[in-house]
Order: sequence, then structure tokens, then C-alpha cells
Amino acid sequence: MRVPVLTCLCLTVMAFSSLTNRAAVAGDTLIFEPPHASDKTKHIVLISGDEEYRSEETMPMLGKILSQKHGFKCTVLFALAADGDYIDCNNQQGLRGLEALDSADLMIIATRFRHPDAEQAEHVTAFLNAGKPVIGLRTATHAFQGGEKFGESLTYSQFGRQILGEEWVSHHGSHKSEGARGVIEPGAEKNVILHGVSDVFAPSDVYTVSHLTDADTILLRGAITKTLNPESEILADDKRNMPMQPLAWLHSYTAPNGTAGKSFCTTAGASVDFVNEDLRRLVVNAAIYLTGGEVPEKADVDFVDPFYPTFYCFMGEKDYYKTLNMKPDDFGLGKAPHRPDPPGNPAWPFRPVPEK
Repeated sequence: MRVPVLTCLCLTVMAFSSLTNRAAVAGDTLIFEPPHASDKTKHIVLISGDEEYRSEETMPMLGKILSQKHGFKCTVLFALAADGDYIDCNNQQGLRGLEALDSADLMIIATRFRHPDAEQAEHVTAFLNAGKPVIGLRTATHAFQGGEKFGESLTYSQFGRQILGEEWVSHHGSHKSEGARGVIEPGAEKNVILHGVSDVFAPSDVYTVSHLTDADTILLRGAITKTLNPESEILADDKRNMPMQPLAWLHSYTAPNGTAGKSFCTTAGASVDFVNEDLRRLVVNAAIYLTGGEVPEKADVDFVDPFYPTFYCFMGEKDYYKTLNMKPDDFGLGKAPHRPDPPGNPAWPFRPVPEK
């Protein structure tokens, strides 16, 4: 039976309306509601804001997967220009919307050397003092910078070391030429966060991790690979892989008021890293685990919308973000923004390419 064209058009419009109604821009934030919300729905706040690794691309993508496939409410925050008119990842004072943490059950953070004002910092302090869980990606080991404090004792610069277990140390692999392959730590094979995780590869290289203790649970180590190709071999005879650096771990933190909390951190996390399905699954599993859910054997982490990540680098071009004029809503449900790689980056043809 043929369906009238008008009926098909109406059904298409209704389906699109249903999808877009599950995403809303509230001031400076992007909110993804799950298809079936209830009073038991957990709330995740995903905080972007770094100059190099494109967390403004990663966090909306993860928010879509966590909300539409796993039933979380997700609020995505961005670093904005001084006037709040557009996303400006180079503005270290640009974080807005941290009051969303007041109702959050989990924070996922991927910022780099941010410097929030005192009012915004109070929301981070209250979240930590409640002992709520944190997931840190890549530069979250140096998420904030400065001597100002969260509460009475935790300076901005101490956030990574105290809350995630590590601070910025150095690059361990060769930047933009050597990748990182996840190797499961012996004894961690049955950890639920590793359900369905066997092939993590990140072209963003390996970080040095030197401050973890025996109290931390290492899940993956990062083996330096010969090239940025996901099929690249591990440099088995390279002393930098002896031992391999931790790539993902669990940490128990002490909040500024003395409350105990838990965190998960991975030093993978450039937007191009998340082309890798198992890295997405690793983070989704950690989110489910830290919010008290049952981690599935193989979580669905297929992209909700097409994902076109930009290769990582610093953007030194004056007015780059002003000219780009990205808004939080550009990353909403049903949207798949794309921008060309800045010049000077290595070719990396291992990701989806938008149709022309």
C-alpha cells in the first residue's frame, strides 16, 4: 500500500520535532533530555573548554550517546567569548553554566587550564564537597589553573592531582606522530568498566603519568605506537614502553571539606580519539558505573548524529573562534557540524568524512 506523500511528510516532521524537543539550549548550555525521563533519571554535566583537543566537539557527541541511548539527562557546558556570543575555546575565563552541577550526579570534564570566577567555582566546590563522581578526559589532569581555591584547601592548580590522581607532567609519546594503544592491566580484565573494551586506540599520543599510588586502580596502560594509523604496531623495543604509562584508572579523592569521592580518568580524549568505538564505550561504561547503574556487556555507543572531529592543535589565529562563530545550538540533536582541519596538521584519513 502506498502512503500519501503528505502523510509521509507529516510523519517526518513529527519525528524530527520529537528529536529536537529532546535537546534545548538554556542560556549558555546545551541540554539533552532522554527519550523516557523519570524522577530517577540521572543528570550528567559535561564540561568542555580547551584550546587544543576539541572538547567542544567531543562533549556534545558523548552527551547525545549518554542521553539518547543510556537514559541520562545531559547538560553540556562550553567556554564562551567574553560577551557570551560564541564558543571561544581560547578564553580561559569563559566557562559559563557551572550552576548545572547543583543538580548533577556526575561531572565529565575535559577542560585545560581554565580560570573560572569565584561565583562559578562555588558550584564546583559544592559538587566535590558532596562526594559526587568525576570523569576526567585528557587535559582534565590540568583542568584548572591558579592559586584561587575550591573551598578552603583545594587550589585550582591542584584539581587534577587531588581529584583525578594526576596533574600535567609531560608528553610521553611523540606528539602528532606516535599514537597510543590501550593495553589492559593484568588483573583488571574483569573490571566492569572494561566490558566490551578490547581495542582502544588514540592518535593523541601517551601522557606521562607519575603520581598514581597503590590505592589507584589502573585499568589500561598506553603503549606508544609507531604511527597514528589505528593499525600501527606497538614499539615493543622502545624504552618508553618499559613500563607503559597508565592510560585509564580509578581514583578515590578527598573533597575540600574532607568528603570521600570517586573518579575515573583517561589521558586519551582528543575529539579524533573518539572515532574509536571502544574508547567511547570505556567512558560510557565509567559513567554508568559511577552513577550506580549496571554496566552492560557491550554498551551501545554508536553515534547518534554523524561525528566529524577536527584534528587537534592550538588555534593561534587571531579571531579564529569569532570568525567561526560556533554556538552551543550548532551541536544540538539532528546536527553534525564540520570544519576543516587547520593547516599544518598531519593527514589523518581514519574518520568519517561528510558528504559534499
